[in-house]
Amino acid sequence: MISRRDALKTAGAVAMGSALTGTRAGAQEKAVKNGRLKQSVCRWCYQRMPLEDFFKGVAAIGLEAVDLLQPEEWDIAAKYGLRCSNGYPGKGGGTIPDGLNNPALHDEIVATFKGIFPKAKQLKVPNLITFFGNRKGMPDAQAIDNCVAALNRIKPMAEDAQITVIVELLNSKVDHKDYQGDHTPFGVEVVKRVDSPYVKLLYDIYHMQIMEGDVIRTIRDNKQWLAHFHTGGVPGRHELDDTQELQWRTVAKAIVDSGFTGYYAHEFIPTRDPMTSLREAVVLCDV
Repeated sequence: MISRRDALKTAGAVAMGSALTGTRAGAQEKAVKNGRLKQSVCRWCYQRMPLEDFFKGVAAIGLEAVDLLQPEEWDIAAKYGLRCSNGYPGKGGGTIPDGLNNPALHDEIVATFKGIFPKAKQLKVPNLITFFGNRKGMPDAQAIDNCVAALNRIKPMAEDAQITVIVELLNSKVDHKDYQGDHTPFGVEVVKRVDSPYVKLLYDIYHMQIMEGDVIRTIRDNKQWLAHFHTGGVPGRHELDDTQELQWRTVAKAIVDSGFTGYYAHEFIPTRDPMTSLREAVVLCDV
């Protein structure tokens, strides 16, 4: 079971750094045909691949965006006709273990978002990500109050820039032990109390399948609070293929049918040729 921090270890087992991969993809027909679901892909899963080779391959497949880029990478993506679909706000914007539930970090988190909104608006980055943080013994009720307080400070800036701040739901069972935002009701309570169209949740399907299951019903019941999706095969966080327990095409269709217009970003770690695996996932979810 693999987290973002372990990606490089796993990536070393496959040929993810091949510059030829992007070339091969570029010679093929674009994978996106219907385009009803705006698909993207997370950069961290392809870290062994040089950044610009990765961007070339992504563009050749027919995607228009890349997820989880640092601010200094947004301009580079733009050179290849790509936008950042969901960006990190930069150092100080909150991390998985140290996030919104810690009042001692609020001033730093707010300042980081304040500083990055202008660049995000200029480069048309629709979403900026942050995290709830680890429990460290904190009761959920107190954590919800703390998260709401921080997001209420960021909310006016997000609304002014028309950029959505998304807080990610993650599993605490396998990948991120002690993470507080590990169930949909916790996250929904936070964003419902903040009550802004520019503060919502990143519903990571991989993580919530591990914690809750009942993915399609949960998405339908909470669609007004969800601004972004991540994929990843369960178990193992690998390709969206027949080794996995979810029917990804069915999930993708349910998301489109719910009226969702945001981004759906692939966050699986390829075990085969990376661009071939990405292409297969894009075709599968191009409902």
